[in-house]
Amino acid sequence: MSHQLPDVQASDPEVAVGLSQVGVTGVQKLVKLSRGDDRPIVLMAEFEVFVDLPSCRKGLDMSRNMEVIDEILEDITREEAYRVEDVCGDAAERLLEKHEYTSRAEVEMTAELITRERTPASDRPTQNTATIIASATATEEGTREEIGAEVTGMTVCPCSQGMSESRAREKLHDLGVDEETTESFLEAVPQPGHSQRGHATLTVTADGDPDVDLRDVIDIARDAMSARIYNMAKRPDEDHMTYHAHANAKFVEDCVRSLAERTVTEFDHLPDDAVVRMAQSNDESIHEHNAHAEREVTMERLRTEVNGAAE
Repeated sequence: MSHQLPDVQASDPEVAVGLSQVGVTGVQKLVKLSRGDDRPIVLMAEFEVFVDLPSCRKGLDMSRNMEVIDEILEDITREEAYRVEDVCGDAAERLLEKHEYTSRAEVEMTAELITRERTPASDRPTQNTATIIASATATEEGTREEIGAEVTGMTVCPCSQGMSESRAREKLHDLGVDEETTESFLEAVPQPGHSQRGHATLTVTADGDPDVDLRDVIDIARDAMSARIYNMAKRPDEDHMTYHAHANAKFVEDCVRSLAERTVTEFDHLPDDAVVRMAQSNDESIHEHNAHAEREVTMERLRTEVNGAAE
């Protein structure tokens, strides 16, 4: 004789405290992104899935969460027509529908996107890696989706470069070089400064569909630092990167402000209530600590600040 298994998750908890996020992390799935007539991009994506839990319920139905994620990702794999933020949005909305006790569902996704490009000086084929960041939050009021990326580049410290330039100016003066020639030389040949590998993050969150091209996000983030870096580089490429980085020295704060300026220029179509998250972290080469700067702001406020600074 069969018997019905008890629904322990639905029972009352010993401590009646609600939880804002309960779910699963580290869920890996293959996701295909359509590229029209080209072959689809296949991503090994990692998901985090959360819902809120009321104080009257002991636990979350984990199998139901996994079922919804599997369903939506299988649909994505077949359709090859969704953007990554839509994957998260659809999954969050289905989670909300299937959990009658839930008022908020969140789905987050990260994946490594590898694209082909060519080196800047030797024109050799190489590849670039960016971390895709996507998420969605579904409530009864609607769904907000986030899309963005984290990329790696190179920065040069303007402060240490300024000290090197001062030393070079003094040395040229001691050698009898006239002031006009000295300044022309220093303008043409950037002086040394300590460099570091930098990590730029840019994401946009908006109601429904942010309508942001991921490739534009990646380009903006890579160009916000002193110079782009490349997976493979011949000596002419190394010289190109080193020169351009030192000719474009930036503090960690400068990188975030560059992200802000380009975001306002490239994504002017975004609504005022869209939220932009910008961050820069530098792996310092001459310090044991790292440098970090960030800003999270509405598009309306960012437009006001950037356009005001430009006037």
